[in-house]
Amino acid sequence: MLDRISHLAGVAVLGLGLLAGTAHAQEVPAPGVSPRIDAIKKSGQLRVGVLSNPPWLVENTTGSGDAWAGPAWTLANEYAKRLGVKLVPVNVSHETKVPVLAANQVDMTISPLSVTKARQQVVDFVTYSKTSLCVFGRADNPKVANAKSVDDFNSPDVTIAYFTGGGEENWVKERFPQAKLRGVSSAGTAAPVEEIMARRADVSPINRIPWMALNKKVKGLAALPHGNNCQDSTEAANAIGLAIDKNQPEFLAWLNAVSEPMLPALQAEEERIVSTM
Repeated sequence: MLDRISHLAGVAVLGLGLLAGTAHAQEVPAPGVSPRIDAIKKSGQLRVGVLSNPPWLVENTTGSGDAWAGPAWTLANEYAKRLGVKLVPVNVSHETKVPVLAANQVDMTISPLSVTKARQQVVDFVTYSKTSLCVFGRADNPKVANAKSVDDFNSPDVTIAYFTGGGEENWVKERFPQAKLRGVSSAGTAAPVEEIMARRADVSPINRIPWMALNKKVKGLAALPHGNNCQDSTEAANAIGLAIDKNQPEFLAWLNAVSEPMLPALQAEEERIVSTM
């Protein structure tokens, strides 16, 4: 009995120690530890690169309230609050959102970036979400209605449509080597839905985020994987986050320490925005 009490006491002490360590990690590094944080505090501004990319970063064009919203903005606000500085958005483009970091035009880019090997060579990431793919088709198509998993579409009896040159093309070819593949030209939509509705194809891949809007707009569709309207899909999953310039280990460690306890709240905010899209 005494041994068990001693063990439980030891576990409790360890748990308190871990909590204390986490809280300590979230403290703003002392002057001289992180040159970037020192520069931010001296300027009184946290400069963040912004470019709308719902649901993670959404521009507010109503003229009232904050100019931006979404998990990325919430996280950036928390950083600025803890640093005791003003959060300053800096407009960037798809072409400049990474180069502005090395050019020291921003302290971080909060326009959501997918983590790629190429980008990891030049920036470090703080990840808080992911993107992934769904596979959708007509709900009245027996091949869709009877499918238990995405694996069921890897069959010679299934025709899969995809946009040639699109991000899903290589994934489709690798994921469904047994299926009939139908490459079509992009029509400016998130997926070749016309091929599905005209029954020229059984299914097509689509990113889990635009799937939500498509499912509301076009009736009679169904997507796999099942559950949570395909939002929990791990197909072709890729981490999403904000980025800072390389070689700032102390800054990166602090950013991650602050973000980790916020992940559930950031996820809830993302889900709320997705539900309105």
